[in-house]
Amino acid sequence: MFKIDHLGIAVKSVATAKKFYEKLGLPVSEEEFVAAEKVKLVMASAGDSRLELLEPTSEDSTIAKFLAKRGEGLHHVALKVPDLAAVVERLKKDGIRLVSDEIKIGAGGHRYVFVHPSSSGGVLFELVES
Repeated sequence: MFKIDHLGIAVKSVATAKKFYEKLGLPVSEEEFVAAEKVKLVMASAGDSRLELLEPTSEDSTIAKFLAKRGEGLHHVALKVPDLAAVVERLKKDGIRLVSDEIKIGAGGHRYVFVHPSSSGGVLFELVES
């Protein structure tokens, strides 16, 4: 079953941004680093979904480039999928463009791949599997 796993939000500072979510009363995780994406992040739980606050750790990271171009805000929508490899294969066969053909390991150890916005109506989708 597909469901929204999290919304990725680009921020200049996780430490500053997470204060708002804590004031809302949402539980916020400890900081985590994803070296491959050059980001520091925390997850704020909101029911069955989460809000992922992403801070760049390098000026050449995707999130740093996003912040420079668009400023802070919604970066991506992550959908949880039951079988990531099968979904990726099906999308490739249907000509859907992925940001990378490689399934990677991200925050919390989940497997993920991004669908390029040119194939999804301008929205960056992350497909994740626990």
